Amino acid sequence: MVREEQRQPDVVTRRGLVVGNYCHDILIRDGLVVGESLGGAASFISNVLDGLLIPCDYVCKVGSDFAYSVTHPPMTSPSSMTTLFHAHFFSNRDESRHQDRVLRRIHACGPISPSDLPESQFDFGLAVGVAGEILPETLERMLDICRTVFVDIQALIRVFDPADGTVKLVGLKESGFFHLLPRIGFLKASAEEAPYVDIEEARKWCSVVVTEGKDGCRIYSKDEKMQILPFPAVQIDPTGAGDSFLGGLVVGLVRGLSVPDAALLGNFFGSLTVGQIGLPKFDSRLLQMVLITAAGIANHAIFANLERP
Repeated sequence: MVREEQRQPDVVTRRGLVVGNYCHDILIRDGLVVGESLGGAASFISNVLDGLLIPCDYVCKVGSDFAYSVTHPPMTSPSSMTTLFHAHFFSNRDESRHQDRVLRRIHACGPISPSDLPESQFDFGLAVGVAGEILPETLERMLDICRTVFVDIQALIRVFDPADGTVKLVGLKESGFFHLLPRIGFLKASAEEAPYVDIEEARKWCSVVVTEGKDGCRIYSKDEKMQILPFPAVQIDPTGAGDSFLGGLVVGLVRGLSVPDAALLGNFFGSLTVGQIGLPKFDSRLLQMVLITAAGIANHAIFANLERP
């Protein structure tokens, strides 16, 4: 008797390009170090894309002090230290502190230049810098070699206090990247970053996705606005939640889901990420269920039935 093999989801052949440096993250709560982990948007995004079998090339830079083993080896810059962030959390938040954390860049590795990118063409690209490593000319090169480019706004509008490295934001129109907006496919921003983007202007040129934490996300296109419901989550560490969301969104779109369904998948991975400290671990059975479900999804309600490990 021949055993019937379990049917596997079709393997996606579209290839992507992910650009952004790996980092060292140190989590500090009320002045005490509570965790150290691999950071950088590329690490969180690859965690999702690899788990869901999306092939990509990665362009990341680190210093010779890089402390982690990764699936996608970075370039080493001998003259720089690995980008290092201190993320400060506070048990007692006052009214003057609206953010979940205060983020400080302690070290910054070298920028990624256009010449660091492959001489290839890609179906999609993700510009996901976290520490100012993506230059306007680098993004322009990505737009030349990638059919569709997803951009995390933090790659464009972050600036850093010269005294202590505290992360601050500038308006997109003052960032040096605004002229590239008409060529961007999807622009992702958090609710805290959204005021620095003229959404009404940006949505004329590209799709804008604003993540809103426990409230899910909103999608702005030229002609409509949609609210995408969240998944319940107990927040332990918000680091990387937006990156995991973006990874889920991209997977959904590559797998052929509609934009709202892909954003719902993004919400799902974001909710899994906030419940863990540092780089999250995804149960392999859960990832298999996501692949099977995505292959046959008909509406949003299917994802609502996914069980957490």
